[in-house]
Amino acid sequence: MKGLVGRPGSVSGLLLRLGQFSCAAASIGVMVSSTSFATYTAFCYLIASMGLQVLWSFGLACLDVYALRRKRDLQNPILVSLFVVGDWVTATLSLAAASSSAGIVVLYAKDMNFCALHSYHLPCTKYQVSVALAFITWALISMSSHVMFWILLNSV
Repeated sequence: MKGLVGRPGSVSGLLLRLGQFSCAAASIGVMVSSTSFATYTAFCYLIASMGLQVLWSFGLACLDVYALRRKRDLQNPILVSLFVVGDWVTATLSLAAASSSAGIVVLYAKDMNFCALHSYHLPCTKYQVSVALAFITWALISMSSHVMFWILLNSV
């Protein structure tokens, strides 16, 4: 499993973690810069979920940098099982938060025509961008969680 793209302790794994980190941080930044996001529970859940994702991805990116600088192998079965559990938990939370927030965005922007009626075009656009970034974050974390799962299966 040394040639698997996105494995821990590799440049591709570091890039994957940095992508997760940056998309989650951007999702938080865009959502927080919009007005009245705190009145919607789903958006607060998105902020909390993306905040956890930022911490998890940053921590693993730091671990990848350490492994690359020291030329260490991070494919210990116990360590990989920890990565699998963490990745699957954050992936599940990210998908749930992105989906619930997308539901609110669709409800207000398309179904109720809330954005057009009250001329709140800018916050609605920010909500949509934040949710799109959250889905990109989920796609990246799902990639790394599948890689970790395959590494765990082959190391047992």
